[in-house]
Amino acid sequence: MDIERIHTPVMLERTLELLAPALEREGAVYVDATLGMGGHARAVLERFPGATAIGLDRDTDAIRIARERLAPFGDRARFVHTVYDGIEAAVRGEGVREVDAVLFDLGVSSLQLDRAERGFAYAKDAPLDMRMDPTRGRTAADVIAEYSEEDLRRIFRDYGEEKLAARYARAIVRARAEEPITRSGRLVDVLQAATPAAVQRAGHPAKRVFQALRIEVNEELSVLEQALPAALDLLAVGGRIVVLSYQSLEDRLVKRVLAAASTSTAPPGLPMELPEHRPQFKLLVRGAELASESEQAENPRAKPVRLRAAERVRRPS
Repeated sequence: MDIERIHTPVMLERTLELLAPALEREGAVYVDATLGMGGHARAVLERFPGATAIGLDRDTDAIRIARERLAPFGDRARFVHTVYDGIEAAVRGEGVREVDAVLFDLGVSSLQLDRAERGFAYAKDAPLDMRMDPTRGRTAADVIAEYSEEDLRRIFRDYGEEKLAARYARAIVRARAEEPITRSGRLVDVLQAATPAAVQRAGHPAKRVFQALRIEVNEELSVLEQALPAALDLLAVGGRIVVLSYQSLEDRLVKRVLAAASTSTAPPGLPMELPEHRPQFKLLVRGAELASESEQAENPRAKPVRLRAAERVRRPS
């Protein structure tokens, strides 16, 4: 596998630019909450020679590859096998109290998409797994086999924003009664058969269903909802966070958390803002930034990305 070819970090230069003020000092600590194959972490360690990186990932394959890629940096690169809502315990376990920068590069990784046996890609027939940590938890096949029609409809609607959620849930329940659905190819066939021709011409009918299954299997939104506040609490004054989201559900959650952290808590009508009401963070970008047209052309994974960033300006009183 050519790692350098398949793994081009998204919005790398912009991410480094935003994190630079927090990482230029000697002894700075960078937390890569979604380490993947270590592309962002390697760039940080190269660009900021005084920094240490703590990389978190639930995927044991990713950690193994990242260890190999970051081996030249010695003990400046540390690794923790955990889901990113375990960020506080992971950092404390490394003997660190505060950190200077945190990156979340959300969604499914190139490694997971490109390995057919992981079952993430609807274009490749494989066992319906979709676990980011292949060592634990239920698979997508388990969800398809065990969830009620109502629950399947709910996750397709809520996590896939799928307009045909009810139709697809009904088709899956009928199909699994005849034969278990254990492979991605079989699920795609069921979805395509249930999709009106006019809708099929608008895009692949499995795209949103596979997204919904992946989110459900890995509990991505509930994990992110816990992880973001924990990451903000770890940042030192002057510390910075960058989040790269690839679908609207993630981005809305990130937007809400960062907006709350950067908004005054003063009750309406106060003649002046007291120190304890002042925001603890300031936003570093207006709205969400998109990848440039040239980066989108070079790296297809960059097309849907939304970047948001913030800096801690004060500690709670």
